Amino acid sequence: MPPMRRISVVVPVYNGAETVPKLIEQLDKHLRPQNSLELILVNDGSTRDNSDEVCEVAAQQNDWIVYIELSTNFGEHNAVMAGLNHCTGDYVVIMDDDLQNPPHEAIRLVDELDRGGYDVVFSCYKKKKHGLSRNLGSSFNNLIASYVLKKPRDLYLSSFKCIRRSVVKQIIKYDGPYPYIDGLILRSTTRYGRLEVEHFSREVGRSGYSLRKLVSLWLNMFTNFSILPLRIASAIGLLLATLSGLAGVVVIIEKIMNPDLPTGWASVFVAILFMSSVQLLAIGLMGEYLGRVLMKLNKIPQFVVRRTIRNKEQA
Repeated sequence: MPPMRRISVVVPVYNGAETVPKLIEQLDKHLRPQNSLELILVNDGSTRDNSDEVCEVAAQQNDWIVYIELSTNFGEHNAVMAGLNHCTGDYVVIMDDDLQNPPHEAIRLVDELDRGGYDVVFSCYKKKKHGLSRNLGSSFNNLIASYVLKKPRDLYLSSFKCIRRSVVKQIIKYDGPYPYIDGLILRSTTRYGRLEVEHFSREVGRSGYSLRKLVSLWLNMFTNFSILPLRIASAIGLLLATLSGLAGVVVIIEKIMNPDLPTGWASVFVAILFMSSVQLLAIGLMGEYLGRVLMKLNKIPQFVVRRTIRNKEQA
């Protein structure tokens, strides 16, 4: 018999009381028999149901489950970071609590990582069962990541993935208050693979990703892992300065050739408004970068663990 693989599954939980028991049951059925399994449930400030009680009971009754309760809602990526800081497996699978990614697919990700010699394997889908707004947001996020993070165009940054322990060690070195897991992965390794898996419709409730959270995620990618936005602002400023200089030369020549030419107050007014908007955009980008630096210097916590529950036998 081959040696049992040490696998950790990190699950950020947000109002998932109805799906977490099913998730545990399926992981127990498909992963535990032939692997040393550790499940890390991270409750990210659930408020609308009894997720805290469900996760606590599961951890008390099962020696392979660890429950981490965060003090408030820090966001999915922060909750994942909390789980990564507590997991011990040689292979770490990250998945959501909504059962849209069936747990039996997790072992396929681990197998693909071993077979291909990868450091991380991302899942991909033939057809995604998210809502229209979520699909559009994910597509836009992947498009921007191709430019900002130098991500290959054919690589889909899915939340369902398997990571080797060596990469996890690099990820958890990041202590800033705004982590972006995929950005941390892509800057740690270039040995990544992809595997097509099933994707089911959401059984209960709606996605926790609102427009505000998606915008926040994009800002994390922009400002934490690239200075490309600042370079774009500089390039726009240089282009507009060149165009303004050329326009000034044209105006002077026309005025010399036709002294009676009336002054264009409307065009001047529009030009001033346009230039002011560009300047404010550039200042806003600089302010976003400086604000995040300030928050890191002020030691804004990435997450705060209220309590950790393990089975007595496991402890």
